[in-house]
Amino acid sequence: MTPPMMFPPCFADRREAGHYLGSRLAELGYSGHGDLLVLALPRGGVPVGFEVARALEAALDVLLVRKIGAPGYPELALGAVVEGSTDGRPPYTVTNDATWARRAVESGMFAAERGHQLDEICRRQQQYRQGRPVAALAGRRVIVVDDGVATGATMRAALASVRAAGAAEVVAAVPVGAMEGLASLADVADIVISLNTPPDFGAVGAYYLDFTQTSDEEAMALMREAARWQPMERPPLPPQPSMPRGISAGPGVP
Repeated sequence: MTPPMMFPPCFADRREAGHYLGSRLAELGYSGHGDLLVLALPRGGVPVGFEVARALEAALDVLLVRKIGAPGYPELALGAVVEGSTDGRPPYTVTNDATWARRAVESGMFAAERGHQLDEICRRQQQYRQGRPVAALAGRRVIVVDDGVATGATMRAALASVRAAGAAEVVAAVPVGAMEGLASLADVADIVISLNTPPDFGAVGAYYLDFTQTSDEEAMALMREAARWQPMERPPLPPQPSMPRGISAGPGVP
């Protein structure tokens, strides 16, 4: 029997992390499916997603997610908004279950900040797709990729929107993540895959030798390169029975 893959405790950069993550997903049987779509969360998730899509011979796109912060206190998250899709699905909004978030909704501050973030999503749609929303997701296998998960709030919003759009299978895949953050994704993903789940997490950047911020220019260059080799789209599969959900980690990871 082939021994399971081993992964380094620290990745050289996002591209290397994506290479390992793509290999793990291929090992789990995700390569070679014509309906498979890899969705990267910009910007840091794009180099990771690029390597994952290449390893799986899958289509690559970005999924635009913006945190809705409190006015004047952007680090205080009220919720998140995720872009709509080409089949007419409107933007998907998540509101945090907290007293201050509910008060922001009642006062109208939440709607105002959501509007600002939708403007930013439109700007990024112009950058990444010439104004087009993300591809239709209904009936497809979708792998949502980022460079790591800390609290899981952004990834959770992305996964919830993909499930609401009718994806046949929803997978969360990251090179590294905090156990608590990963566990928070279990009810919105069919499977959560993290190569490294350290008990004392800290921050995502601690697990990369080079964690330089990914620029829009770098992300768009990778998307253009992916467009040259990604496969022709095939009709999506009919809805499949739900898979058992859980978290898959690398060998030796608790």
